[in-house]
Amino acid sequence: MDSFKESVAQWATVIGTALTVVSLAESRRWLTALSLLIVVASVILALYARRQRQFVAAAEVKVEDLSIDSLNVANLRRRLNRSLVIQEANHVALIDGEDLTVTWRYAGYCRAKQETAIEFSIDTDNNIPFDRLDCVAFDLRRDPHRSHEIRPLLLGPDGISKKLAVPLLQPLLSREPFSVMLICKLPGCMNGGTEYYTSTVSFDQPQIRRFTVRLKFLGERPDWLRVYQCDASGNAKLVKALRPERDGGGLTEYLDLDEDMPAQSARIYVFRRSGQVRRVA
Repeated sequence: MDSFKESVAQWATVIGTALTVVSLAESRRWLTALSLLIVVASVILALYARRQRQFVAAAEVKVEDLSIDSLNVANLRRRLNRSLVIQEANHVALIDGEDLTVTWRYAGYCRAKQETAIEFSIDTDNNIPFDRLDCVAFDLRRDPHRSHEIRPLLLGPDGISKKLAVPLLQPLLSREPFSVMLICKLPGCMNGGTEYYTSTVSFDQPQIRRFTVRLKFLGERPDWLRVYQCDASGNAKLVKALRPERDGGGLTEYLDLDEDMPAQSARIYVFRRSGQVRRVA
């Protein structure tokens, strides 16, 4: 698509230049205006094609010789949440063989006049169709005992990167606090060998005051686990290697805690298990 746009831009420049010469020779004002319009359009197309190439290149995230495909797709579709301010983000990922259960909890306040839903991103390399996902959400501020289950809605296309909307029990008003939880089970999405889990945030604010991710492994303990930080431009860098906070009884747990986490970024947790993984629970 970009090469087509560039070809159009090149031909438009040639035609525009030729028309300019002819128009100057013939002193036709309308032809001069048309030629200038074509030249301007060609410049705009060329700049657009260049910007698209840069955008796609920024989305190509690769870590530990792994292409983070789900995050690459997510970056191409990323959109900022501008109505909510997140003060605390807590993620728990329970990995049981090939199965993954993720629990998200966001707390903060509304800065728009009104908001009726909050969005979550689910990114996995093995696509689990939305209608096969076992997902449930709770509006904890209005339903602290989790009596009213909320079924998330799929926004946009269904694929390895999904955007889900959780409708709130009641609309949020300006400056009103909220606390929302989403629990999602993704069967058969984790592989043996070197694998990863991503935790992404995309909010229109500089930082998130408190950000925590807990990774829990049932059965086999990973040989190692490393944490990479990926910014909004797709640049990933190693920030730490995690040691187990708990290890015993068939459960290995890691904790990643960060203060003032960039609100438009992703954490990539890369780990290695044996080539054969099996479900424990």
